[in-house]
Amino acid sequence: MTLITDSEQKTNLYCPSLTAYKRRETITINIGDLPMGSAYPIRVQSMTTVDTMDTQGSIDEVIRMVESGCKYVRITAPSVKEAQNLENIRNGLHKLGIHVPLIADIHFTPNAAELAARIVEKVRINPGNYADRKRFEVIDYTDASYAAELERIREKFIPLVRICKEYGTAMRIGTNHGSLSDRILSRYGDTPLGMVESALEFLRICEEFNYFNIALSMKSSNTQVMVEAYRLLVQRLDEDGLKPYPLHLGVTEAGEAEDGRIKSAVGIGTLLEDGLGDTVRVSLTEAPEKEAPVARALIERYTTRSGHDFIQPIDHCPINPFQYIRRDTQEIYNIGHLNVPRVIADYSNIHVDNLAALKSIGHFFLPVPDKWAMNDQGADFIYTGKMPVPFMLPNGLKEILDSEQWLIHEDRNNKFPLWTVESWNAAIETSQQLNFIKGDIHTFDYYFLGKIAEQNNVVLVLNTTNEHAMPEMRRFFYMLTELKYKVPVIINRAYATNMGDKLTLFSATDMGGLLVDGFGDGVMLSPVFEADSILDDKLKAAASYNSIAFGILQAARTRMSKTEYISCPSCGRTLFDLQETTAMIRKHTEHLKGVKIGIMGCIVNGPGEMADADYGYVGMGKDKIALYRGQEVIKRSVTAAKAVDELIELIREDGRWIEPSEQEVLI
Repeated sequence: MTLITDSEQKTNLYCPSLTAYKRRETITINIGDLPMGSAYPIRVQSMTTVDTMDTQGSIDEVIRMVESGCKYVRITAPSVKEAQNLENIRNGLHKLGIHVPLIADIHFTPNAAELAARIVEKVRINPGNYADRKRFEVIDYTDASYAAELERIREKFIPLVRICKEYGTAMRIGTNHGSLSDRILSRYGDTPLGMVESALEFLRICEEFNYFNIALSMKSSNTQVMVEAYRLLVQRLDEDGLKPYPLHLGVTEAGEAEDGRIKSAVGIGTLLEDGLGDTVRVSLTEAPEKEAPVARALIERYTTRSGHDFIQPIDHCPINPFQYIRRDTQEIYNIGHLNVPRVIADYSNIHVDNLAALKSIGHFFLPVPDKWAMNDQGADFIYTGKMPVPFMLPNGLKEILDSEQWLIHEDRNNKFPLWTVESWNAAIETSQQLNFIKGDIHTFDYYFLGKIAEQNNVVLVLNTTNEHAMPEMRRFFYMLTELKYKVPVIINRAYATNMGDKLTLFSATDMGGLLVDGFGDGVMLSPVFEADSILDDKLKAAASYNSIAFGILQAARTRMSKTEYISCPSCGRTLFDLQETTAMIRKHTEHLKGVKIGIMGCIVNGPGEMADADYGYVGMGKDKIALYRGQEVIKRSVTAAKAVDELIELIREDGRWIEPSEQEVLI
């Protein structure tokens, strides 16, 4: 492996450095009086949910958003009348002394975009539906017919470009994975490359007219696709000699509560770690003022990051960063190779003295019928350190002890040791089945790795104290990849229990950023308790950390342990109460492990945006719901009162419905 100094290191494909934190340099674009680009702080933005025709309601909501930290505010303009009313909203805000830049969100209506561009500071257009209508058709284009389609798009798009240039209006060309046009899908497929090409077609038209006041985005509800698309976009801009435009980061339809925050952090945080991103929108199925604090927490982590501990740089990326491929490892016990990533619950500072203590990590003792049960988030291992569990564990849970405790334990066949590198090197007796060795990139040096490379009973537990945690751990995985060593690795991070939302966001970034690149055969999220923590508080923390660990694996698409809800964050187009409806659907379906359900407020965010979902619940009119199987509409105009039952029946028809068992109800 070639090692070079940081001063010699050149741009690594998609970011300034794979090891040292550095913002990607971009051009500056002007959005009203608040510029965007690498010369300025990363900006927070969100989108209103009130009907755009409700002028006062929109003004009130914008005020709440600004007070929560939004620097830009986006408002939907699905037709000309909404675009016209943007002026009333803007004027009302200005009378109150609020001059936040407004962004018009446009989908199918070029004439609305052309009007809005004369009123607000920025317009967002979606290349997939600005000049196309999606019919889910596969078309065999010749080069000539494809060129003719591009000319048709060009003629529709040029008027907006000219208006934006004349009025000094900025533009976001925002590709969404779920709304790629039939034309793009036919030529490039449902891929990150298709997303990038969709944007570049429109960008080249802008540059033809010397219009450069542009931001770009590559959004998807699939975090792997989202990360790969942004990376590929940056590389293509550089390769094609295009300007380094600012990036708007976001995961579409992330959902609500903990799941929405985890999913957002896995996607957005992974890119921020590499210095990508100039504005962030977190899309939660919650009130828009709840989004800005989450975005701020993600962004503020990088304000002091440049002073992190040194990480040895590399001159190339040893994996394909534009395609998910899980790192190939050997199978040790039930870890690595084709096994799903394992979850280790850290109870090393929690004294387990009764059966109920394991409920926090998904294992339940049922007095009747006197047996153990496990839910879909039952941890695979429990690390108890120096305090062995004093009773027989359920079959689905194995115990890990500190090596010195394991050496004196009477049952060394059913429990496994955790070693330090130092204790491993000095060990006389080790487990014949499975040994965990804990360390970091410094203790896991070349000499050590050479010694354990051929071992068939070793799993590494990788941690770090570097503030630039994810890139340092990734650097170690790069080392293993280039050495072609197949030892499985558990990702271990420790966080204080009093961090609030930051615990979820930081752990999802640090661990998820590795998982989306195919690294990691398991996770161990370790709680750091306050000195006065009591047992009940510790068990509650254990439950939270276990839930987050499984949530990170699910958000990174590496282990599906629960139903996934691809729910949009609501906007002025929404035709029902998204938060209430999502909660109702979750109540009836959350036991359907691995099923993905899209919940979309309108047809704009319908079959396209939920491209990844198995089933869809989409607003199509007042009290009218359309139900989808994949991207095919199955039932139209179902009343809201009957829609959930009809959705369940659709899942039942496909043989994917299961009744909640008595055991699950008890749990």
